[in-house]
Formats: sequence, structure tokens, C-alpha cells
Amino acid sequence: MYWNSLNDALRAEYGGKVYKLALSSGCSCPNRDGTLGTRGCIFCDGAGAFAEAGDIPDQLAAAKARVAAKTGPGTKYIAYFQSFTNTYAPADRLRELYTAAMEPADVAALSIATRPDCLSPEILELLEGMNRKKPVWVELGLQTIHPASASYIRRGYGLPVFDRAVEELKDRGMTVVVHQILGLPGETKAMMAQTARYIGASGADGIKFHLLHVLRGTDLAAEWQAGRVRVMDLDDYIAALEACLRNIPREMVVHRLTGDGAKRDLLAPLWSGDKKRVLNAIHNAFRRDDLEQGSALTAGEKGKFTK
Repeated sequence: MYWNSLNDALRAEYGGKVYKLALSSGCSCPNRDGTLGTRGCIFCDGAGAFAEAGDIPDQLAAAKARVAAKTGPGTKYIAYFQSFTNTYAPADRLRELYTAAMEPADVAALSIATRPDCLSPEILELLEGMNRKKPVWVELGLQTIHPASASYIRRGYGLPVFDRAVEELKDRGMTVVVHQILGLPGETKAMMAQTARYIGASGADGIKFHLLHVLRGTDLAAEWQAGRVRVMDLDDYIAALEACLRNIPREMVVHRLTGDGAKRDLLAPLWSGDKKRVLNAIHNAFRRDDLEQGSALTAGEKGKFTK
């Protein structure tokens, strides 16, 4: 059994557990401010993430306090701008935020979640400069390579935009992590594996898998309540996840095996709210099936992976 987990990769690099500190930049999104749309992606509840926008040192302190019971002397952190589109602001404003987040000595890296269509030349230059100080990870929300699914979720950009973003980021030395959603309406297990294989061949360094979950207040919730959307059961999710892992290179770091929404807003699938049970089931299935990341790739495909 083998899969290349982020936890293992970070332990190898830093000699111990590394914790992410969720921060908010206060940025909006072109899919919400009227540039592309006003309602966001169909699954987005508008809450963004867990941290409220505000003073970065205060946010860092609050985030460290949340994990304090699990940390000790010498703990390293990753400052993670998670809410909405964290390159969607003037470069001078972003420089202030990124610099403040990277400043503490115990922050080992900066992680920035954004959209591939929100990386202007000025922003790319800023990110390149930040990356010279400490490692910068840029997380891109691709979700799927299939046009019908992308249109359904209102993603708002085409696949060539993603390709170009990965190329430009890698040319500037950044670490690139790509998000994929499993369980989008109409997608088969084979289609999900195709998306994973595409991400694996894109030049990205890491991948995050998310389950399509239905949150209260989203347009997806209305679709689900009308009976037009079926959510995955746990066994189907694990089968799709295994298919995806077999189709990405062994060297690609798996940053997340599943995502979970806020329990207070979760409508479906309810099993996803028990994260410990879900992860135990996933790991048990990996052992049962002797999962090998990259096992479905040919020798030639395995050789195409580049950092």
C-alpha cells in the first residue's frame, strides 16, 4: 500500500508535524462581485472559511490557539489564506497581507487559495518575490476537466486558463496544488479518474480531493432538495478516490483525501460530518485493496511528472 500524504512529506522536510493556520484576506471573488457572476459557484455558501478578515498577527495568534493542545516547542506552521480568491486584490494590499503572514519565524510556508483566472502578471511577480523569502504554495480550484460539469458548477473559466496558470506558476518556482471535487452530478468514476490523471500530468505538485457536499443556503442545496442531485455514499466515494489515486504519479503529494463542510450547515451526505469515521474507512479500504498511487499509469506517463 502506498499513497504520498502531505503529512509524510512535511515530516520528512521539517522533522515533525506541521499545522496549517487558516487566515482570511478579506478578498472577494469575480464569481460574486459581478465580474463573472453574483452567486458564486453552485456549491459555495458564501462563508469563505473559518477565520474572519482582520489583523493578520491577531488571526495567526487565534489560529495557533486553536491547535495549541496538539503543538509544542519548535512547531512549524503554514499560513493559509483560505477564504474566497486570495489574489483578487491590488498587489500592494496583497503584499502587506502575505508579508505579515510570513513574518513569524515559526511560519515555514505560505499557502494561497485562488482561481487560475486571477493571476495577473503583477500578481505573478508578487508571488515570485514572496517565494524567494519562504516557500509559496498556490492552490487552484479546478474541480473537474469536464466542460458540462464546469458549466453546471458555474466555474467561470476554461481549461486552457488552468493550463496556463500552472505553467506560469511553475516557471516562477511556485508549488502548485490543485483541488478536485468527487461526485459532481453526471460524472462517473471513470470521468473523475480522467480529471485526476489530467491534474497529475499538468505539472502540479499536489492535489486535494473534496467530496461534493450540500450546504444550507447554496444553490446546490436547492437542486438537491428538488431531487435533481444525488450525493455519493461512502463506499462510492472511496472507490472513486482510489481510482483517482491510481491515476496520479507517485511523487504527487496528496494534500487532502476528503473535505468536510461546517456541520451546522451540512445537509448531505450526513456521513461526511463524521470525519474520524470517514478517514478510518478510507485507510482501511486502502489496506484492503493494497492501494498503490500511480499504479494505473504507464511507464511513459509516470516519467512525465515534473516538480
